[in-house]
Amino acid sequence: MARYIWKDSGFYDRQTGEKMRVRKGPICAPAVMSDIPEYASPIDGKMITSRSQRRDDLKKNNCVEYEPSLSPTKGKFRNPDFCKKRGLQVSEEFR
Repeated sequence: MARYIWKDSGFYDRQTGEKMRVRKGPICAPAVMSDIPEYASPIDGKMITSRSQRRDDLKKNNCVEYEPSLSPTKGKFRNPDFCKKRGLQVSEEFR
């Protein structure tokens, strides 16, 4: 997905510099995403206050954002000791 910047009273593609094409029909407007709430990094305790800091923290610590499909158990719990310590329940298929 292209990312645009505002300059000279118009939106331009960051990589190519081409002006954003506007389709005929419904109003075309850029989407604005709110920033994330600040939190302490679970790895080093450093405060993370923006999406860019989060990306940098993940990259610096060789981590990826949690995605259940990447887990061998697909985000389900099978270790009873792990679950007990954290107040969770073992998934049905691992009982």
